[in-house]
This record gives sequence, C-alpha cells and structure tokens, in this order.
Amino acid sequence: MNPFLFFTDPVLRGPTWGAMLLGVVAALVGVSLLLRKRSLLGEALSHAAYPGVTISVVLAGFFSLERYLPFLILTGAFLSSLVGYWVLNWLKTTQRVSDDSSLCFILACFFGIGITIGSYVQFLYPHLYRQIQGFLYGQAATMHDAHILFYAALLLVVLVVYLLFYKEILVSLFDPSYAKSIGLGVRLVETILFLLSTFTVVVGIRTVGVVLMSALLMAPAIAARPFTHRLSLMLLIAGCVGMMSGFLGIYFSVLYSSSASYSLPSGPMIVLVAGGFALLSLLFAPGGGLFVRLYRIFRFRTQCLEENLLKALWHCGQNHEGGCSLPSLVEKQGLSPFSLRFLLHRLGKRGWIKAEDNRYQLNQEGMRRGGRIVRLHRLWEAYLVYSLGAKMDRVHKSAEEMEHILTPDLEKKLTTLLKDPKHDPHKQPIPSSGEVVESL
Repeated sequence: MNPFLFFTDPVLRGPTWGAMLLGVVAALVGVSLLLRKRSLLGEALSHAAYPGVTISVVLAGFFSLERYLPFLILTGAFLSSLVGYWVLNWLKTTQRVSDDSSLCFILACFFGIGITIGSYVQFLYPHLYRQIQGFLYGQAATMHDAHILFYAALLLVVLVVYLLFYKEILVSLFDPSYAKSIGLGVRLVETILFLLSTFTVVVGIRTVGVVLMSALLMAPAIAARPFTHRLSLMLLIAGCVGMMSGFLGIYFSVLYSSSASYSLPSGPMIVLVAGGFALLSLLFAPGGGLFVRLYRIFRFRTQCLEENLLKALWHCGQNHEGGCSLPSLVEKQGLSPFSLRFLLHRLGKRGWIKAEDNRYQLNQEGMRRGGRIVRLHRLWEAYLVYSLGAKMDRVHKSAEEMEHILTPDLEKKLTTLLKDPKHDPHKQPIPSSGEVVESL
C-alpha cells in the first residue's frame, strides 16, 4: 500500500495521525518517568484508570447518558487514576509499604475491581460492554478526525510545559536535592509532570488499551536513553521513536490484516514496533548498545594481549635470544597456538615484527612500542613502592593491569613525581621516555 495514503484517506488518517501524535506525547511523558525511576508508575496508573472506565459505563447506562459516554469515561478514568495515586502515596508514607510493593498492590487491586465491574456490565448493559473492552485492549483503528485535534492539543500542552519549565524539569530530574536548595519549585514541577502522566495514560488507553499503555510510555524513552545523556536530545529522539511507532504500527496492522485468516490489532502492533525500536537501540546504540559494548570489550582485551606479546618479544630482544619460537611464546603467554598466530598476524600487518626461521622478533618500531609497555609497568611499580609504601612482592599484578590504561599525561606526572627514575624496585632498568613512543 502507498504509505502516503494513510495521511489523506478519510478512514486511515484518523488512526494514523492520532497514533503518531499519541506516540510523541507518550514518549515525552515517558522520558520524565524513566529518568525519575518511576517506570512502573505508568503501569499502575493505567490499571488504576480501568475502574473509572467501568463505573462511568454503569452510570451512563443507569441514567441513559450514552451520548455523553466518551466524556464520562475520560472523567471517570482520570479520577480513578488520582484515587489510585493517592492510595499509593498513603501506602508509602503512612503504612511504610515499599515503593514496588505499593505499585504492584495498586495495579492488581484496581484492575481486579475494574474486571469485576466489567463482568457486571456485561449482563446488565450488554450494548455498552464493547466500550469497556475497547479500553481494555485499545481501539486505535476506530479513531477519527476529532481524535487528531484532541491529541494535537494534548501534544501542544506537553510541549508548552517542557518549554516553560525546562530548566526546572532538568534540575528536578537529575538532582532534586540541589533544586530544593536553590529554591526551585520541585513540588510544582512534580505535580505538573504527574498530571501530564495521568492524563496521557487516561487518553492513551483509548488507543492501545490498559494493558499496553505503560509499554508505549517506556519503549520510546528506553530507545532514546543509550544515545545521549542530554535531556533535550533524549526528548527529541524519544519523540521521533514514538511518532514512527505510531505510524508503523497502524501501517503494519492494515497491511498484514487484509487476509481473512488472521488480523493484527493496531494497539498491540504500535507497542510491538516501539518495543522493536527499544530492542534495536539496546543492542546497537553507538553509546551503550550491547554489541557495541561487547566489541569494545573484545577490542580492549585484544589490545592487552597484543601489548603483552609486545612486552614478551621486547624481553627476547633485550636478552639477545634471536627472537622467540611459537612454542616458547605459547608457554609464556598462556594462549592457544591459534590465538597467538592471530595476534602475531595483527602485529605483522602493522609492521612491528619480523619472522626468520620460525622465530619472531621485533623490528625497531616494535622495540620502541614494546619498550613503552615495559616503561609503564616499571614506572607503576616504582610509584607503588616509593610513593605508597607497598611491598615489592605485591605490585607486579597491579602493574600488569595498569600498564594497559596509563595515558601519556599520567606517565609524565609519574615521571615528575618520581624524579625520572632509572630503575624499578626490582633493580630492573626503566626504558627512558626518549627510547619509546608516546602511544600505540
């Protein structure tokens, strides 16, 4: 299907624009919840809203107010969420119940009350029961142009709040104690963010349902978090993820529900797409993705093994052994022959070693680079013994680790502090800085 049709078609534009706008709103609100470490609050509020939905349907049926049902449901869900939040605070402050236990209690009890009242509505007002089911699982596909205007107005309110209170929100999220000490209205900011969160949850359950609303709040924020440590950029990335999740969720739902054998509901598809973005971000984000971290770990460990090999070959060169054979290197380094050949190949490609008669030795450049590793090792041993008073028999292991991470700046500071020592505590000569390169 033509993607642009979703923005203009009278049937598709309501769900498409509505889901995209709601995705942005949920993402912006979800960022504040994630940074405040209140991720489960959205789940509790969405489930706490469900009794309000069912009670509103009962009142609409009893007083014949079906034409006001959307307004009644919105009001009832909002009030029910406020009651749930009040009970949550009462449990934590008065009854000394832990935060996670209170959230789980509110989530389970209020949702159970809603389900019980919903079962009553099923038999008393069966024609209204679909309204309750729609809020339980979401009805994104039934949105129309009025929902676009409503969600656009909600997004405008959220943006205005972030623009007017950006500095207060920034300080309150990352350092609330400091915000209180300088007189910022932390309580006011928290109240505003809570009301936005509650209203977003109440409005959002119409689209994705009570069960999945918290996922729509958290997934874009989680997707944005590994990319940046700046609040403004995190809000921008999360908003884009929420918008794309809304569009792609509706698109895939329509595209793959044309078959009579199966259908993909719009609300769950929106959440699945958002969850997919979050998963990809957690795996591949340049700043903190899992595979990126694994690659960095592999690269650092490989670098350490290369430097250890350089150091071993440097010792061979200093002892005039005419190079080291592969079996002797395997014994010294404790590596498999395959791993050792891999490291030797990497050093050979860099032009630091040469092989003659199945023996490996460093060339001039390799000797300079190996000498720096030895220099850093012996400098650190000298620092531990001469400056910190450590025993000589306990400094080797620490030096084996520090030699790989000491920077040129720290090397200069150690040299100045120790007055450019010529020998380490074991009376081994320390290669001078003029004989080695500054970095690998």
